[in-house]
Amino acid sequence: MSILINKQTRLIVQGITGRDGRFHASRMRAYNSSIVVGGVSPYKGGEVVDGLPVFHSVFNAVKETQANTSIIFVPAPFAKDAIIEAADAGIRLIICITEGIPTLDVIDAYRWVQLKGAQLIGPNCPGLITPNECLAGILPGNIFQKGSIGVISRSGTLTYEVVHALTKQGMGQSTVVGVGGDPVVGLYYKELLALFEADEETKAMVLIGEIGGNAEEEAAAFIAQSISKPVVAYIVGRTAPPDKQMGHAGAIISSGEGTAQEKIDALKDAGVSVALSPSEIPLLLNQKMVSSR
Repeated sequence: MSILINKQTRLIVQGITGRDGRFHASRMRAYNSSIVVGGVSPYKGGEVVDGLPVFHSVFNAVKETQANTSIIFVPAPFAKDAIIEAADAGIRLIICITEGIPTLDVIDAYRWVQLKGAQLIGPNCPGLITPNECLAGILPGNIFQKGSIGVISRSGTLTYEVVHALTKQGMGQSTVVGVGGDPVVGLYYKELLALFEADEETKAMVLIGEIGGNAEEEAAAFIAQSISKPVVAYIVGRTAPPDKQMGHAGAIISSGEGTAQEKIDALKDAGVSVALSPSEIPLLLNQKMVSSR
């Protein structure tokens, strides 16, 4: 098993005729050739990109391919409409890679996604992967290994570093999800933790967080109340100065809130082991998994 994506995923690429859309569509097909079933680009329907049919609209793409998942590579000014169009067309999982989308646009689009009963990953995220089954994003598929560790991360680059450390120690992953680093995103820690908790294949989880906001504190409260499986966390930004954005739009300590130490303390209070470095995560996971047996 896995969460959100698997071998039955039927993926369309919104923005497939653009540079990034074309490039990553090719990479996702190389990982599993049966997953990507087409692309969407307004006014370019009928074209073919690397053997994939291009449609004028998501509605037409869904009608012709029975797609159930969409990944968005369109420029930021058009991303809100792309998300809404996908939800309107019946897409169940929408993955938005685009960065720099205005926060109010994301709020409007995500509310529409929720009203349609769909799910959103991102924006400004690397996507997700179920190793050996489905890659839906810009993640480097070669570093992932099939296994039983679920990973949730706000940081793309740190995701790669943590997964590399896990794979080196023979600790494969069930599904890895990059939620994105913007102030407002779709599925977040609590929703994904609940999905991993219900997944029989997932035996433990890794949570990668950073400064800004209170998502990690909320996750800690949720873990204490609702999660029975071992959880290890890694929080970035221990030395970050207040009121200065550190990389992601959401990674900022405002008025003394959202510090790394506050998040670490909340997680530890919930029984989560917090690593000092990515390389420490496999050791802490192994200790937690042994003690939980």
